[in-house]
Amino acid sequence: MKIGVFDSGVGGFSVVKSLLKHKMFEEIVYYGDTARVPYGTKDQNTIIRYSLEAMEFFNNFDIDLLITACNTVSAYALPDMRSKSSYPVVGVIESGIKALQNKLPDRSANILIIATQSTVASKRYQNEMAQLGYQNITAIATGLLVPVVEEGLFEGKIVQSIMEYYFEGLERPDAIILGCTHFPLLSRAISNYFDGHPLLIHSGEAIVEHLEETMKLNRSFEQTKLTIFASDNVEGLRKVANRWLEL
Repeated sequence: MKIGVFDSGVGGFSVVKSLLKHKMFEEIVYYGDTARVPYGTKDQNTIIRYSLEAMEFFNNFDIDLLITACNTVSAYALPDMRSKSSYPVVGVIESGIKALQNKLPDRSANILIIATQSTVASKRYQNEMAQLGYQNITAIATGLLVPVVEEGLFEGKIVQSIMEYYFEGLERPDAIILGCTHFPLLSRAISNYFDGHPLLIHSGEAIVEHLEETMKLNRSFEQTKLTIFASDNVEGLRKVANRWLEL
């Protein structure tokens, strides 16, 4: 089975890492729209247009499934993408919320959502979680973390300073939804900032659980072929892949 994974930049590698770990597919074609990252500051119409143009890229490959490893795209563009696709298109928001249900059934738990400006503004996470009965939800747009990850900085003084800027004074959460696929690359730094206390909901592991439940996929491939493409600076994208995926 051959699948496509689409993200605005390097963040989708956090999803790819989980897919490779669980040996779910024979081939993965990755496309990062690095020329136009970040998507999280764009308006809805622009996000939809960029997403549909990315789908045109995948027309060059005979894929069986497309994973939009971008929360912003999942928040705004999935209906349009699905209407123009001949294969299933799966987003990360639905799978992330399902993972939260499975791992944290306490509806009174203190939950922090960190995401891009557009994802937070869409209220997709907040509304769907509220419908499930979760009562204590805080959502923060943490867009400065996206370019840091794009630069390949996953820990250190700069990352720490940005987290202090966003998180100082916050009540310690019971769980943090990493509502941007860039953010799992900062998992260690985020966990350390909160003294290793919160449960981190990771898009990669969540999408694996979602695919297993909804598509009954087996973990049967000993080796997965990964091909990486980008709209700009593909070598830079591959360097991050080598570091994060340990290729």
